[in-house]
Amino acid sequence: MGLFNLFRKKDMSNEIQEYLAKGAVVLDVRTLAEWNEGHSEGAKHIVLATIPTNVEEIKSWNKPVIAVCRSGGRSGQATQFLQNHGVDVINGGPWQNVDQYLVSK
Repeated sequence: MGLFNLFRKKDMSNEIQEYLAKGAVVLDVRTLAEWNEGHSEGAKHIVLATIPTNVEEIKSWNKPVIAVCRSGGRSGQATQFLQNHGVDVINGGPWQNVDQYLVSK
């Protein structure tokens, strides 16, 4: 494994498909302006900054969660926070990563 492999993003496609098969909720943590430009059908929209005040709502879904954003950074932050609060969640990265599997259903 070379130095540049450290920067290679992990392929999440299998994990995303597994979570979708389990009925996961797609949680988009982008801004409202970004959401309005496009998002996955059926996704829930909760802006990253408001995740802490919405943890109980997210837990009440009683489903696994796939967090998404524009590039994976904010969804990574949301994933870490939610995991620390007992939510079964993965970082789906850019919302298009998940959307490609939703439209192929």
